[in-house]
Amino acid sequence: MKYSKTRKGRFISRINRFTADIDLDGKVERVHVKNTGRCRELFVPGAEVVLEESGNPDRKTAFDLVTVKKEGLGWVNVDSQAPNKAVLEWLRESRDAGEIFPGITYIKPEYKFGKSRVDFYMEAGEKKYLMEIKGVTLERQGQGYFPDAPTERGVKHLRELTGASKEGYDCCLGFVIQMEGINTVLPNEETHPEFKTALEEAAAAGVRIIYFGCTVCEDEMRIDRFVDITGKI
Repeated sequence: MKYSKTRKGRFISRINRFTADIDLDGKVERVHVKNTGRCRELFVPGAEVVLEESGNPDRKTAFDLVTVKKEGLGWVNVDSQAPNKAVLEWLRESRDAGEIFPGITYIKPEYKFGKSRVDFYMEAGEKKYLMEIKGVTLERQGQGYFPDAPTERGVKHLRELTGASKEGYDCCLGFVIQMEGINTVLPNEETHPEFKTALEEAAAAGVRIIYFGCTVCEDEMRIDRFVDITGKI
């Protein structure tokens, strides 16, 4: 997954969940933040950032903030839409996908299931798969954590996967690690203990847990490895 028409700037401040001010060539540019998480350890004054031009003249902001450089770690992708895009590319193009989902012949993103939408529905013969994706941007001392803010939606997704697994679907929760050098993810119990409980219940019900590792640079993110920790939570 590669961005086009990117420019570098320096982070000034976050205005609200959706906007931030960036120093772009010496001028203050208000941009759209494509991540509603806290990202406090990333959005610090002076941090180098990458913006993508929106290409929409009707928008109030001309740029999206997509990548941030974290001191001591490197580039971190903060685009909340990037994990699903990267997973779709991986499912379609990588031979490794067959190790997790052997023989898949059909992939449907944003699949309506019950009263919700699941990130991916897949088929392999008579077998039916459901997969939810969560992007990971929080790192502490070399360890990835999720979520970085309370996520009732994330808990809801886990409970839906738990129910679907009991109905016979092969269900998976995929954590896409949006930075390099991090290979594992722990539930951020301090921020949202209910998410940890729901994750443990899902794993006990047979939901598979996968970590997707990525190569991340200023204008690109792609999945290049995975770790299956099913049964280890």
